[in-house]
Amino acid sequence: MILDTTKDVRERVASLYRSESRRILATLIRLLGDFELAEEALHEAFAAAVEQWTKDGMPSNPRAWLVSTGRFKAIDSMRRLARFDASQSELVEHLEAERHDVAAEIDNEVKDDELRLIFTCCHPALAADARVALTLREVCGLATEEIARAFLTTPSTIAQRIVRAKAKIRDAQIPYRIPTGADLPDRLDTVLQVIYLVFNEGYSASSGASLTRADLSGEAIRLGRILAELLPETEVLGLLALMLLQESRRSARTTPSGDLILLSDQDRSLWKREQILEGTRLAQRALASPSAGVYTIQATIAAVHAEAAGTSATDWSRIIGLYDVLLQMNPSPVIELNRAAAVAMNRGPLAGIEIIDAILARGELANYHLAHSARADMYRQLGRREEARLSYKRALSLVRQEPERRFLERRLNELG
Repeated sequence: MILDTTKDVRERVASLYRSESRRILATLIRLLGDFELAEEALHEAFAAAVEQWTKDGMPSNPRAWLVSTGRFKAIDSMRRLARFDASQSELVEHLEAERHDVAAEIDNEVKDDELRLIFTCCHPALAADARVALTLREVCGLATEEIARAFLTTPSTIAQRIVRAKAKIRDAQIPYRIPTGADLPDRLDTVLQVIYLVFNEGYSASSGASLTRADLSGEAIRLGRILAELLPETEVLGLLALMLLQESRRSARTTPSGDLILLSDQDRSLWKREQILEGTRLAQRALASPSAGVYTIQATIAAVHAEAAGTSATDWSRIIGLYDVLLQMNPSPVIELNRAAAVAMNRGPLAGIEIIDAILARGELANYHLAHSARADMYRQLGRREEARLSYKRALSLVRQEPERRFLERRLNELG
């Protein structure tokens, strides 16, 4: 089919870029064996598409056309470089010798290529901040400037992380493959950690003027969906369930002016029912598996909250039991703190304070503002204003996020 105008072609190509560019890049990295070469080939292929498709019309398999064109563009570019750099000649010969029927293999390989790219970007040999930056750049397609804004740093810092990560992949010869057998659980856990870190930064930003960043949590959920489709392991489903259930509350978590609203005060009619239903189904499916882990248990806790009509109707005993299971799997003072909040709701504020004081006495969470703000709120409920005031002040000295800062200041002002 020949399209009428260049504008028509540009719109179709732009739409294809949005929907297919990350998959095409993943395949080009496999075919060419180099991130930089594949990225350059990707952009040249899309530029060629505008010119060629205006004259000849859309091909029957646009993705295969773009992959094939990108590969040939890369080989041509390297052939030119080989005239001045003899070390490139051998690589050119190798790439030319590998004949690919792209149209025949594209549908079979593209899903594996997506997985290869995710596992490579999240390889444990890379620094943790580099994994996040590389994943957002290469798998999600976010611009360096977008990643920098999300993590409140400079584009040059993000660019350096990405460059170092690619150099590490190249120099350490990190294989571009999907781990199998005994390697899969540990490697998959690293991938899930990266995705959840991205989600958490979007769901509750660690610092800055906004409580949430929808672009980041949205990308994390998109990554979770890709992973669940391609590799539906129990904890992959558990993490996707957890993210959907937490994300369902987004619109109820802040006022129109951006101020924080606690769970107990949220208008639950604003919670997204379709996300709750999907997340609950996934959580139940994951919980039925003997390999259910920390993400699945956390998702189940979130589902208990989602099922309740309000705070007073929440099954706090079940939530405490789930936190007990979670602590056996992953002993953590933060999980203990969350359990303390559930205990306070079930058995009264003094029971919660006792747990938090024990955590603080061990020297843990001393600089974690949420530990002090939770303790302050429990004292406030008891009417013990001076203890509440001291804990709110300690929390205020540690907080880095503006909506939380304003919330704590309001609480202090309410105490007089």
